[in-house]
Amino acid sequence: MGLEARQAAVNALHWVLREGRMLAHLPADTRLAPADQARAGRLVSLTLRHLDLLDACIAPYLDRKPHLPALLILRLAAAELLVAGEDAHGVVDSAVTMAKRNKGTARMAGMINAVLRKVAVEGPERFADLPPQQLPGWIGGPVKKRHGIEALRAIEAAHVPLPPIDLTVKPGVTLDLRGALRLPTGSLRVAPGTQITALPGYDSGGFWVQDAAAALPARLLGDVAGARVLDLCAAPGGKTMQLAAMGALVTAVDLSGPRMSRVKQNLARTGLTAELIVDDAFDHAGGPYDAILLDAPCTATGTIRRHPDLPHVKQWTEVEPLTRLQMRLIDHALTLLAPGGRLVFCTCSLLPVEGEHQITAAIKRHEGLQVIPADATALGGDATWQSPEGGLRLRPDFRPDIGGIDGFYMAALTRS
Repeated sequence: MGLEARQAAVNALHWVLREGRMLAHLPADTRLAPADQARAGRLVSLTLRHLDLLDACIAPYLDRKPHLPALLILRLAAAELLVAGEDAHGVVDSAVTMAKRNKGTARMAGMINAVLRKVAVEGPERFADLPPQQLPGWIGGPVKKRHGIEALRAIEAAHVPLPPIDLTVKPGVTLDLRGALRLPTGSLRVAPGTQITALPGYDSGGFWVQDAAAALPARLLGDVAGARVLDLCAAPGGKTMQLAAMGALVTAVDLSGPRMSRVKQNLARTGLTAELIVDDAFDHAGGPYDAILLDAPCTATGTIRRHPDLPHVKQWTEVEPLTRLQMRLIDHALTLLAPGGRLVFCTCSLLPVEGEHQITAAIKRHEGLQVIPADATALGGDATWQSPEGGLRLRPDFRPDIGGIDGFYMAALTRS
């Protein structure tokens, strides 16, 4: 890996760990070739997935914790040595060179050299004995309480490998992709790092990227062909395209203009149509709709295997405001639903307060509201997905034999 790619990776780690911002919001470094951008991204991902373990392997060789710029160089190099298995000479030499190039770390170059040489020799054995990186307490605590310690450890282990990429294929389109796996849920799965835009069928709009879990809530709405369907909080638009492909007359509402522009572009690429409205969900007064899909804003803790920066950026203080917002969105969505219509509520969260608890609370708030029991096996899942209140609870440790699945909760509601 080149020096510039490594420096870009250090800069990205600073963005996450010092600035507290998600990698998705990091401006692209246009000075880097696409291949170097991809290398930097992979190394950042490896470092964040093992951050605590890397620190544990570095710490024995430090008299005191260095300031962050030097520590980031150490962490990055340790990830190359202990996770990626790169050649020690090249890794150490590049780390020292990076340190010398920066005025703030130049005086630490000797220390970085000495520490990394020891990590290269003694670190692999130490690293192999360490368990997967643990989730912060505000995530791990509720998961443990709900599912038990074994499930929590299995989820943490599922966050370690780079996840595969799932595709939703338009009805009637046949894709012949070498090495792709057709999942029982219907999604098509390709290897991590696959260049999606280079796949056959991309330019002609035959598919879009969508995790297998995220592709299930739209199916809970049942047959929506010809029905008026509202996709509330619609961006980035995977479910909008799904519903349109299912024959629904879709109205998609989201507050973000830039994100809705991407939805418009994807609809154009796939040849699908939907009415797009940039507006606050609470200001939308359309309908009544035959069906509503509410993919509510949440902590996104079910997507950590795809976004390893999330536990380092998100905080427990975000949970309560989000759960209150979800309650309000459910209440508002019900005012837009036609009598006998179906509302699907879903979140890409591991937290019960953003899933199971929302459904039981909504039923208490609204007379006549009830859950339409979901059938996991009919969707290509199994009985372990069933949740007691009638929804589906998916976890990252499910189906490890085929690469896992994002954490997700979904339930269908109707009111008599």
